[in-house]
Amino acid sequence: MTAVPGVVVHADARLLAAAAAARLATGLVDAIAAQGTAHLALTGGGIGTATLAALAATPARDAVDWRALHVWWSDERFLPSGDPERNETQARAALLDRVPLDPARVHPIPASDDGADVDAAAAAYAEELLAATGPGDRGGVPAFDILLLGVGPDAHVASLFPEHPALYETERTVIGVRGAPKPPPVRISLSMPAIRQAQAVWLLAAGPEKAAAVALALSTAGEVAVPAAGARGQRHTLWLLDRAAAADIPRGLARPASP
Repeated sequence: MTAVPGVVVHADARLLAAAAAARLATGLVDAIAAQGTAHLALTGGGIGTATLAALAATPARDAVDWRALHVWWSDERFLPSGDPERNETQARAALLDRVPLDPARVHPIPASDDGADVDAAAAAYAEELLAATGPGDRGGVPAFDILLLGVGPDAHVASLFPEHPALYETERTVIGVRGAPKPPPVRISLSMPAIRQAQAVWLLAAGPEKAAAVALALSTAGEVAVPAAGARGQRHTLWLLDRAAAADIPRGLARPASP
């Protein structure tokens, strides 16, 4: 597992989203060419959704064999299907409804109106993930080729918030989260062990309100206090930032990507 993450800094949020979209297209093309299929886990939030919209707007999207792609989510707000606050709803509007995906390979986290409570819905998603694993996969999830994560101002990732009991989960791959400090309070999230089964974890952050969280996560902080510090991939961990979000990280740690 990678010990030292890569850090790439772009001039502003717009350039960050465009560059992350181009990087994502290339990563998906390479994974599908090598394996015949790929698994992508999406995130919500402003910069995550902007990245999907940027990919939809670029001709590079046509290089991806979308029907070979499995789409998952790292977390979801436990709200009714189609609610505008759901990560699924935002991702469909930004990208998924604009590319020729195989509907059977799009795996949304269950909604609150699907007839199950949050724990049963989390267990159902865990079963869906397990069913998609191959012989070389470990930890009860497919080895996501790329897993995207936004980073909150409090350094939360997915729906794993600082000091929350969900961070102590070691057995389950998907957990129902109650009492989240950010509304809505009920959510479903991959656990940290499941996140760390991904081949590549990309953490995206933009804006000055993220600077302190990014700096803490790239320091020696522990993941219970700073969940973003615990998010890392089996082969690669990459932080994609704009200048404002990177303002407090040590000089020399980041590679500037644009003037």
